[in-house]
Amino acid sequence: MQLAPDLDAQLTARVQAPDFARWRENVIGAGGCSHPIHLAGQWSVTHKTTGDVLAQRSGRIFAPCGTRRAAVCPSCADRYAADAFHLLRAGLAGDAAKNIPASVASKPRMFLTLTAPSFGPVHRNGGRCPCGGFHRPDDSRLGTAVNLDAYDYEGAILWQANAGKLWHRFTITLKRKLAQAAGFPVSQFTQHARLSYAKVAEYQRRGLVHFHAVIRVDGPDGPADPTPAWATPDLLTEVIATAARSVTVMTCRPGGEVLDLVWGKQIDIRAIRPGNASEVEDGDGEISDARLASYVAKYATKSTGTTQGGDRPLRSQLDIDHLSGITAHHRRMIQTAWDLGGNPLYDGLNLRRWAHMLGFRGHFLTKSRRYSTTFKAIRGTQADYRRSEALDRLGVTEDDVTVINHWQFLAVGYADEAERELAAGIAERIREHRKAKHDKERRDSERAARKENDHA
Repeated sequence: MQLAPDLDAQLTARVQAPDFARWRENVIGAGGCSHPIHLAGQWSVTHKTTGDVLAQRSGRIFAPCGTRRAAVCPSCADRYAADAFHLLRAGLAGDAAKNIPASVASKPRMFLTLTAPSFGPVHRNGGRCPCGGFHRPDDSRLGTAVNLDAYDYEGAILWQANAGKLWHRFTITLKRKLAQAAGFPVSQFTQHARLSYAKVAEYQRRGLVHFHAVIRVDGPDGPADPTPAWATPDLLTEVIATAARSVTVMTCRPGGEVLDLVWGKQIDIRAIRPGNASEVEDGDGEISDARLASYVAKYATKSTGTTQGGDRPLRSQLDIDHLSGITAHHRRMIQTAWDLGGNPLYDGLNLRRWAHMLGFRGHFLTKSRRYSTTFKAIRGTQADYRRSEALDRLGVTEDDVTVINHWQFLAVGYADEAERELAAGIAERIREHRKAKHDKERRDSERAARKENDHA
């Protein structure tokens, strides 16, 4: 790609600047973040006995922005997806370091996909579209309303804003249905079993979310407790489907008309099989837990599908008017969320705050308390590892030293286009290195699994 002469000159000047090496070190330290947080202060390690300062750093450093959305920051989204993978994988196959026994891999586990209902015909490929024509896979009209004026945008936004409540009702109903199937009162459910799950929201092209969930039934004491004998895969499939089709959240339209919010007709339930098979799905429709965690974790980094401008909070109608690169369909969704947000009837939904997310205001990855570990625990372990590495290089332990971190916020982002261009290049190299390392580890794991199967 040919760079503009002025940008080329700016890049040359930045690379030749006296502080470039330190700046580059900061970018690498933040993982190539697209919008790093600038902090000023100092870090020091002092020996408790001698008082000697063993290591010290002061000045300005970068901290990653931490977003989960790849459209905003690919590097931080990669980190979020990696952490989400470990969280999901621990609940599927176990992880001794996270206090999840390997026995969870032998339990009945189901992969569930719940969809939004239809609020009007949308353009689609794979056959004749409701518009009467045919679309290529890269057609920008895919997922957008065939008739903007006939599409139920109010219903779509109200469904989206209440999707989290609908999921909560589903989990309550699922426990009730499981208790009924097992033959005991729902009030005794926790004495017999524990429902564990991890759920990820993914935007469809039409701007509404799917929920993908791993569902596991444990004994009453959690993952280490055997699953009750009555919780078979066939029973779980039947009860999950029944619970999903029976839940409703009632709300009303601006004019007072009652609106029943339900799941879409497409409900997909598949058993999860243990093992290290390289494919995600086999011929019987079962899904391998070896790939499922990675497959699902990536959903959580996806954006709304509105292209430019759809991933940042909106402060006024003027912001909506100046959104660029956005389809008329998604603009109508944003506008509807904003307009409904001005109605006192929906004050509790905070729709204007979430208009940029098309009304969806839930977390993108949620889990039950005992499904597996937490993001906080995963990142705490990572921080402990980095701290131990630094102390090992100094030849001391945490008991020997006092570590002081004192940093203050300064700014966010890069100074100009040249810095953004250089940082993007650094981030790309970091991601390529990480991908190559991950691919090698996966190949080694699959090779080891094949050898184990051959010996067996």
